[in-house]
Amino acid sequence: MGHLLRKTYQRHVAIFQQHASDPNLTAVQFVTLCALRDHGPSSQSELVRATAVDQGTIRGIMDRLKARALISLSPDPQDRRKVIAALTAQGAAALNEMVPCAQHITELTLQNLNAGERVALLFLLRKMIGPDSEA
Repeated sequence: MGHLLRKTYQRHVAIFQQHASDPNLTAVQFVTLCALRDHGPSSQSELVRATAVDQGTIRGIMDRLKARALISLSPDPQDRRKVIAALTAQGAAALNEMVPCAQHITELTLQNLNAGERVALLFLLRKMIGPDSEA
């Protein structure tokens, strides 16, 4: 079963890369931008929880998004050891441009499923990841 999940994910990522409005924006970077839009300015550990990206990887994603001016990074006023990421105006614009593409990408990913199968798949995926997930 793990093999099928991995192949499905690889197919989705390939569709994402082919149809993204920004060819330099990865699926994981898009998810990170969405998390910042949905949750507001966030620490690295908050982004780890919101995106399910591991601690080591999220820092590199944050650095790449900052280099493209899609997010800003600043010290947390309460704990100077923490870094807070926030969506920039440029990041919000990139995200707004990408959302219709993401909807199309989802449609392409699910194109072989009928409406009932889509509902069932989403239900089962959410159930598999557990009740504490932010899916």
